Amino acid sequence: MSATVSFSIPSAHGPRTVTMSYARVGTGEPLLLLHGIGHHRQAWDPVVHILAAEREVIAVDLPGFGESPALPDGLTHDLGTVVPTLGGLCEALEIERPHVAGNSLGGLLALELGREKLVRSVTAISPAGFWSPVERRYAFGVLLAMRQGARRLPLPVIERLSRSAAGRAALTSTIYARPGRRSPEAVVAETLALARAEGFADTLRAGTGVQFTDDIPGLPVTVAWGTRDRLLVRRQGIRAKHIIPQARLVRLPGCGHVPMNDDPALVARVILDGSR
Repeated sequence: MSATVSFSIPSAHGPRTVTMSYARVGTGEPLLLLHGIGHHRQAWDPVVHILAAEREVIAVDLPGFGESPALPDGLTHDLGTVVPTLGGLCEALEIERPHVAGNSLGGLLALELGREKLVRSVTAISPAGFWSPVERRYAFGVLLAMRQGARRLPLPVIERLSRSAAGRAALTSTIYARPGRRSPEAVVAETLALARAEGFADTLRAGTGVQFTDDIPGLPVTVAWGTRDRLLVRRQGIRAKHIIPQARLVRLPGCGHVPMNDDPALVARVILDGSR
C-alpha cells in the first residue's frame, strides 16, 4: 500500500516542506529502493516480494516523479538537494542508515548516500555519473526522445500498444531487454509516469555537469550492469570499478538498463548479497 510523508528540509530560503510517496513492506533490516529518471517506484515491483522476505523494503517515488510532487519553489532537483531530502525522508520514517539500492539516477543517488555515510550498504544498478561527455549526450538525447514520445501519444494509443509484445517493445525496449515480459498495465503506467513527471526537465538539466569521482571507503558497495544496457553502456561499469576499487562489480547477463523486469531473481540476489 502506498503512503505519503511530509517533512521539512533546510534551504537557502529557509525551511521548506517536502512531500514524498512511498510503499513499505516486509520485515528485517531496512532497504531503500530508488528508481531512475522518468520512472516511478513500481519499477521495483518485480523484485519487491523477493526482497521483502528478508528486508523491510521502502520503495519511494523521488521528488517530481510518480506520486511525489516536485520540490517546493526555490529548490532544484540536483544532488545537493535530493540527497539531503532522502536523508530527511529516512529520518521522518524513523529509518536509521538503511541499505540502499538504486537504478540509473537512483544508482547515482545511492552512491551519493553512501559517500555521505547515510546508509549501511549500496547497490548501484547501471548508475548515472560514470559516462564520458559523448555517452552523456547520447543518453540525454535518448531520454528526451522517450519523454517527447510519451507526451505526444494519446492514452488510447498507449493502451492499444501495450496489449501486444511488439507494442510493449516499441514503448519500452530502450530500457528493457525483454519488454514482452512487462505487463500491459505496467507499461501504460510507466509511460504515463514518464509523460507526467514534473521533475524530469529540472533533473535532466541538473545532471549535465554530474560526474561521480569519489571512492566510498569503509562501506560495502556493489555496482551491477546489464550486458544489454542500451542507455548507459556497460563499459561505464569498468570506470565505476576504477573509481571505487573495493566495489563488487557484477555482470547481469541478458539484462537491459532496468534489469528488475528482465531477471527479477538475479537482481534480487545481487541486492540481498550486497546488503549482507
